[in-house]
Amino acid sequence: MLDAFGREIRYLRLSITDRCNLRCRYCMPDEGVPPTAHDDLLRYEELLRVAEAAVSLGIDRFKVTGGEPLVRRGCTGFIRALKALRGVRQVTLTTNGLLLPPLLDELCAARLDGVNISLDTLDNMQYQHLTRRTHTADEVLDAVRLCAARLPTKVNAVLLPETADQLIPLAELTQALPVDVRFIERMPLGTAQTGQTAGADIALDRLRVHWPQLKPVNEPRGNGPARYFRAPGMQGCIGLIDAVSHGFCDRCNRLRLTSTGLLKPCLCYEQGVELRPLLRGGADDAALRDAFREAILQKPAAHCFNQRENITEHKSMNQIGG
Repeated sequence: MLDAFGREIRYLRLSITDRCNLRCRYCMPDEGVPPTAHDDLLRYEELLRVAEAAVSLGIDRFKVTGGEPLVRRGCTGFIRALKALRGVRQVTLTTNGLLLPPLLDELCAARLDGVNISLDTLDNMQYQHLTRRTHTADEVLDAVRLCAARLPTKVNAVLLPETADQLIPLAELTQALPVDVRFIERMPLGTAQTGQTAGADIALDRLRVHWPQLKPVNEPRGNGPARYFRAPGMQGCIGLIDAVSHGFCDRCNRLRLTSTGLLKPCLCYEQGVELRPLLRGGADDAALRDAFREAILQKPAAHCFNQRENITEHKSMNQIGG
């Protein structure tokens, strides 16, 4: 499928829940977010129908997200069924890692292709402050180690002013483990619409001071827009996802499906195409394909993160799909 600007859409992020076992400060407001009623979430069989429609139009790569997807019962069975659909080329998972170790055998058996684990700091006290929970960064790091031994693993860290001293320690995980560590600019959505941000260019300058031989890596390492770098002695790569400061809209290849069935063409705008009424109203597969075509044609040329007054999406990231 090509959008109105000639971009080929091959990648769909599927949110299966808005619930999470953490309350990260840049993701959820202080007062929390009321969880979506169970009946308003798409059922697994509905999600699979959506995936089948997507595959029939050439979308063959899927990321299962939340909230925290592993809090939803049956997540591993859904991943197994999704990966088994004819035409699906890749299924990966994004998670905070806390529930991952006991489910790792099931995920491997489901033929999951890779895992992204969120970890913004290696400091336990700072981790607890950021997540507003008593879990520790050490727990997540244990999950990273276990996962990296069995599946392609990436560590995702949001660039925050308060975690600036964690840049090098997190990046050093690429030396100790066969993982990529990606630093992500915080997007001005939900609770992050105000406050200070930390830029990828400054981070790259600091990384190059620490690793003078850090060089760009010109090879695909995923479905997203990260720029990758490597220095001698690294098992993995360092990645930068700089949607705010540089943007990569001309190469954007994705749609997002929220857990309630809104098919979103762009992260920073609220508009999209509602699939739940179609799924529960007896719509056939042709109608679902038409809904995908409509969403793809709605995809704008670019986001407006640098003109915050034009952002129309005001939900928190757990509601959008991370």
